[in-house]
Amino acid sequence: MPECPELHLAGRFINGACGALVFAGGVERSAVGRGPEVPFRSEAYRISAVARGKELRLTLSALDPAAGPPAQDLVFRFGMSGSFRLCPAAELPRHAHLRFLTRESPPRALCFVDPRRFGSWRLGDAWQPERGPCVVSEYQAFRENVLKNLDDRAFDKPMCEVLLNQKYFNGIGNYLRAEILYRLKIPPFEKARTVLEALKEQEQERRKKDPSLTLSKKVKLRRENADLLELCHTVPMEVIMAEKQLLDPEHTDDYSTFKNWLQCYLVPGMSSLRDRSGRTIWFQGEPGPMAPKGQRPRKTPRKKSPQLKADPEAPSPKVTPRASKQRRRAAANPPKSEEEEEEQEEQADRPRKGRARGRRAVTAAPASPEEPQSVRRSRRTSARRGRGAAPAV
Repeated sequence: MPECPELHLAGRFINGACGALVFAGGVERSAVGRGPEVPFRSEAYRISAVARGKELRLTLSALDPAAGPPAQDLVFRFGMSGSFRLCPAAELPRHAHLRFLTRESPPRALCFVDPRRFGSWRLGDAWQPERGPCVVSEYQAFRENVLKNLDDRAFDKPMCEVLLNQKYFNGIGNYLRAEILYRLKIPPFEKARTVLEALKEQEQERRKKDPSLTLSKKVKLRRENADLLELCHTVPMEVIMAEKQLLDPEHTDDYSTFKNWLQCYLVPGMSSLRDRSGRTIWFQGEPGPMAPKGQRPRKTPRKKSPQLKADPEAPSPKVTPRASKQRRRAAANPPKSEEEEEEQEEQADRPRKGRARGRRAVTAAPASPEEPQSVRRSRRTSARRGRGAAPAV
């Protein structure tokens, strides 16, 4: 789930918790980490961090640049479950795929923890070139990048899908797009260009207004009439500014306050649909004219009220064979959890190799020419059905 706010909070956490710490030795990597070995070793170095959109850059700098190695940069993507933790080196958390050890005694470790292993890192200081300006730290450049490129074919798609395009909306993910569209009452499957061209016209009208307005009055007017691009900045900032209440890196397992902050994403009573890339979008009201054909919006179930205790004298309900079969099927195929849905969405986002697309798994043929089980089962069924039949004349 980590999106722009989580990356920026991770950067603040690293700079705040590790700014005064001295690290030493090499960088330890797990055998299954999705990133290269880090060729950096120093007797004394510091770590700093900066976030941009959905990426975070660590810089390892020797205390004595003249005697130590040159600075080493690493750029991280958090995937679905990546985070940084500072803990005793003797009590490393599970799935700590990259570890930086302090020089103190006993040592501590700054760990990149990623249980699902969708996250990764690469060497160097370069951000991914296909990502646009960050919606939080580069707001003006982000806004201009969108409005000047509205003739791009990318904006022919529904608004909810375009919001995940990191070329234009670097940092926006699944929960942020739902919250932004919900607050503005924009149908998720409205054409993106239709929505954004209206903002371009509003931009031109704003410039024609009285130039004598002070900056504070202009800011107040924008807050009262915030548009979609402004909410792409202010909604993530709400999470970042309330970091202690919403997302404390030291207590990553407690999301209760964050869930209370959400107004739309996974909220009971909201509708959901799968977009064309397989991601689920939550919304309220009509989905919009570009909604996928053949899908019906699903309602997020509301919390169930406490059930009354059954009357011991009441007769037990009659269970029909059909109902019994449905129960067995439900037990064998339980509904997907939120985490399983998110994992499926993340896999849908990952690039596929062209030749492998559409291939079916091939199973080995049986060693002996044994009759298939389905054939045997159908014969037994036919035999049972024919037991009471009259003999043929």
